[in-house]
Amino acid sequence: MERTIKPESLKPALADKHLIDVRRVADREISAEQLPGATWHEPEKLAEWAKRLPRDKHIVLYCVRGGSVSNSVVDALRAEGLNACFIEGGIEGWKAAGGALARKD
Repeated sequence: MERTIKPESLKPALADKHLIDVRRVADREISAEQLPGATWHEPEKLAEWAKRLPRDKHIVLYCVRGGSVSNSVVDALRAEGLNACFIEGGIEGWKAAGGALARKD
């Protein structure tokens, strides 16, 4: 699996992915949206939640714009042997590509 995935490539394959929202607390609080089926995990607490992730699924994560947060989390998950990538452009890229959104939990 590549390190990133384009929103257009993810849309038809969304159902079989484990989606994780890794936006920082402040960024998530100002938004009312998330990708359908995504769970939120605080990136600063990665060591606490990473060990509970499924090892048999492709993990796709996103932050606001697909920058430093997504990169650092993907690096850490891949170092643990997980099949992880992030959405190019983050949730903003997903929205720009017409990706479906849901009200956040």
